[in-house]
Amino acid sequence: MHVVEISRGRYIYAISSGLNKDCEWLANYRTSFSSLGFHTSTTKTGIALLYDEGSENAYDIQLKLTKEVLTVQKQDVICISGNVHSTNHRAVTLHRQPVGGLGLSIKGGAEHKVPVVISKIFKDQAADQTGMLFIGDALIQVSKLYIYSTHIFVHLLRNAGDEVTITVQYLREAPSFLKLPLGKKKLMSTANFFSFCNISHNELCLLILIYSLQAPSSPSSPIANEPKYEKRWLDTLSVPLSMARISRYKAGTDKLRSNAFEVLALDGVSTGILQFYTAQECADWLRALSTNISDLTLQNMKMANKCCSLSDQIIHMGWVNERLEGTGSSQLYKYKFLALKGPSFYIFSTPPVSTLDWVRAEKIYHLCEVLFKVHKLWLADDCWLQANLYLGIHQDYELEDQRPYCFSVMVGHGKSHYFNVELGSELAAWEKSFQRAIFLDVQRTGSKTYMCSWQGVTLCFTVDFALGFTCFDSKTKNVLWRFKFSQLKGSSDDGKTRVKLLFQNLDTKQIEMKELEFQDLTAVLHCIHSFIAAKVASLDPVFIDSQSIARKYMYSN
Repeated sequence: MHVVEISRGRYIYAISSGLNKDCEWLANYRTSFSSLGFHTSTTKTGIALLYDEGSENAYDIQLKLTKEVLTVQKQDVICISGNVHSTNHRAVTLHRQPVGGLGLSIKGGAEHKVPVVISKIFKDQAADQTGMLFIGDALIQVSKLYIYSTHIFVHLLRNAGDEVTITVQYLREAPSFLKLPLGKKKLMSTANFFSFCNISHNELCLLILIYSLQAPSSPSSPIANEPKYEKRWLDTLSVPLSMARISRYKAGTDKLRSNAFEVLALDGVSTGILQFYTAQECADWLRALSTNISDLTLQNMKMANKCCSLSDQIIHMGWVNERLEGTGSSQLYKYKFLALKGPSFYIFSTPPVSTLDWVRAEKIYHLCEVLFKVHKLWLADDCWLQANLYLGIHQDYELEDQRPYCFSVMVGHGKSHYFNVELGSELAAWEKSFQRAIFLDVQRTGSKTYMCSWQGVTLCFTVDFALGFTCFDSKTKNVLWRFKFSQLKGSSDDGKTRVKLLFQNLDTKQIEMKELEFQDLTAVLHCIHSFIAAKVASLDPVFIDSQSIARKYMYSN
């Protein structure tokens, strides 16, 4: 029993134009690489499958990765010399040999809803000597008659004499399909196959097997102007990697694709689902693509920062998936682009490609008033780690989704954003970048003052990087009390507006409680945490690394 496949060769992709032309600081990034020390000579190639989730069809492709572009290549048969008609069909005349007959084998048949495809060509026999037939060629005609039944096809071969003229067309999808056992998968629908052959349903019923026939003959000498063909990998799609994103999940679900992912360019061009034969190959390509995308993002940041003041530099930016609110057990996610720039944390639906885009963010938060938390990461089989990276503040999340590498950013009024990234290295990068951006913002800002009240008196509460905590009357400006960061020994709050701060008096060693009421208590508590963490980091160089949960556990595994 044998199987078949077919390729129409009609898949035409537009080469991506790269980044938006309105981008002021990305438009000329290719010309700036040499000055920034970025080299583009490294190329990675490999074989993968292009998988269609709808039809469940897959066929071999070749990937070519450079620093800037991922190119998808598909196999095709091309004419390299001689006269050739514009049609994709090739008429090939075979001369039977005394031993070996036609010198080819096929797979396929109408009962499998697939065309007949050449699955093997025997070296130095009739089919091989033509130089015009290839594994993966779909058989369309024999002696100008369409193949419409097994018995008639065999009859045609038996009565064709020493010469048999067959019409073929290369099927791109064939190579991977030929490796499958019969009945496992079909390559295309019956209707699409009829369209491929340009014949009606009533005219077509394909055979199962071509077998060798014994007949005396000798191969003829090649004609001088006869066309010559070669099977080659041809570029069919290029995906620019600057601001590109990778998706390992089926759309709208938490289902991780097995050894597969999709690469999407900034302008929406997609590779389709790239499937790999082993988990190791998939992991290697994920790492290589992620590294190149990160490198390009870094170069874009450097160029953008040339136009920004020192206090408004971009620290980090990139794609994430945000879990939508109110989605229940379905846990739907949506792509977001995050950026840490100057004193602010930005959330975009699309990357900012011009200076004007920064004011068009969906959300903008003060960095010193947000709290980053590694929410979940994968350690080993059936082992999840939930880590708390904050002092005295806790919020539970339902862990119903199956996505690893998650983090949350808690903002004012008790609200939070929950994000997922594709790789552990990305989670570690976001953790480190948030810490760095928040510490820089605290050191740059120096102090933060909030209006508060207690027992009907309006007060001002200041968190100062050098002085610690100060509370003074908003009208008279008289200082009511002041404590250093080291004197804060504990706190408690009602989860709404009131907080109790416990300080130790340096002289009496007694604990003094100060109770205050704030309009946005969450923002104040986050600010206190940011200032204390930045203060400790300024005194202890290893503090940041000791607090990096993702890097500590991901890299050790």
